[in-house]
Amino acid sequence: MPHPRLLTHSGSFHCDDAFAYATLRLALGLTTPGTDHTLTRTRDPALIEAADIVWDVGTIHDPARSRFDHHQRNAPTRPDTGLAYSAAGLVWQIHGQAAVTAALPTASPAMAARIAAAMDDEILRRIDAIDNGDAPPTDSLGLSAIVEDCNPTWDSGLVGNEPAEDAAFIRAADLMAGFITRRANRIRARLEAANLVLAAHTSGPDPRLLVLDRKMPWQGPVFAEDLPVLYAIYPVPGGNWIIDAMPPEPGSFAQRLPLPASWAGLQGAALAEITGIPDAVFVHTRRFVAAAGSRDGALALAGASIQFKER
Repeated sequence: MPHPRLLTHSGSFHCDDAFAYATLRLALGLTTPGTDHTLTRTRDPALIEAADIVWDVGTIHDPARSRFDHHQRNAPTRPDTGLAYSAAGLVWQIHGQAAVTAALPTASPAMAARIAAAMDDEILRRIDAIDNGDAPPTDSLGLSAIVEDCNPTWDSGLVGNEPAEDAAFIRAADLMAGFITRRANRIRARLEAANLVLAAHTSGPDPRLLVLDRKMPWQGPVFAEDLPVLYAIYPVPGGNWIIDAMPPEPGSFAQRLPLPASWAGLQGAALAEITGIPDAVFVHTRRFVAAAGSRDGALALAGASIQFKER
């Protein structure tokens, strides 16, 4: 579609319309309004009818016609939960995978599909819920608050100034485009790490120990596959090997098996003496992490912790 005419509503904007525009720009390879596409922000029915792609206005949801509104009666809902879609959620269903592919050109189609699905589950559902009033936008550091901050303040003298509001909307969409690209890459890395974690566990010396050749996201796959891991062991810059205790549930600061209390807070020679491991480096006072100077030392420290009788 050469120089497509894109349209959303005028006035103040929210995360869903800014995120939808960012998604469309990525998916369709668009850069600058007025250069390779037209962006119109209006509620004029004649202009809405004439546009090629319309979202968050117009009271029509028809992907075949590139209409993505959710304000009408019987607006579409997610089939698994009944949660109402926002404009961002509707646009993502059609253009999300293409947006991911544009953000990560080296990703395979299968990987792009997995990333788009994860983005939908982790990000778009939240945008849907906030925009439709099903969840409060309480997080002042969240996407909704960041987009809201882009709107002109009530006393700026710019409310109702269409060029100023349009420029603010484009700035918000630029932020969302950057977010989509960065988050898609983080999810890609997480998915690829999961494959490595499962392979490492399968080939490891003890199912209670997860030995990795570098630091990577590992807790998610352990929880997802219900692995019996007590400690993850991996090298860090500087030469040490970390022993990282597995929490009992996601987000917990507790440990399935804390390091021994008698080791807590010890370093260097004092720790080496009590453990019998010459290159033991430290044990945190909260007993969730320790270090040794070598892979063998870390394995020995973790093994000794598992065998330790008094905690």
